[in-house]
Amino acid sequence: MRRGMLARARPILAIGTALLMVVGLAGPATAAGSAVYPAGIACAGFDLGVAWDDASNARVRTFTDRDGNVVRVLQTGTGNNLVFTNMTSGRTVELRSNGAGSITRPGPGDLSTVTAFGHTVIILWPTDSPPGPSTTLFTGRVVYTVDAFFNFALVSSAGATMDICAALS
Repeated sequence: MRRGMLARARPILAIGTALLMVVGLAGPATAAGSAVYPAGIACAGFDLGVAWDDASNARVRTFTDRDGNVVRVLQTGTGNNLVFTNMTSGRTVELRSNGAGSITRPGPGDLSTVTAFGHTVIILWPTDSPPGPSTTLFTGRVVYTVDAFFNFALVSSAGATMDICAALS
């Protein structure tokens, strides 16, 4: 299934606990906003609401080779404050903006590898690997790939994790 970046608005919310990065490649969201993911997309048993403020101070630096091709994108700073809501029960989890960063390296076949560090929230959909639905806060380091259709594949992680769906159940 093809998904546009804004529709996916997947928090990687490298979200220094909140650098709301729309798919890690598009850069941070700097304006306040919200999204609702239907049950089965981000969390199994309920619609998940995600709201973010405009507190991000993310910085993005793009590195190119001699021919002008992007070889990596470095993103650092603090992100947005986030509020995750179980749309059925009204239960919420709030994550304050913390430090985060990522290095995105474009690869062959429109496959990019992202190494995120700090506080990163990743929403895995049923079409991802491992298949979602899941919404997880990674504190430490997480590596994943993103293809041209915005399918994510988790490669590795080190550090603590928090299952946001479980915390909202």
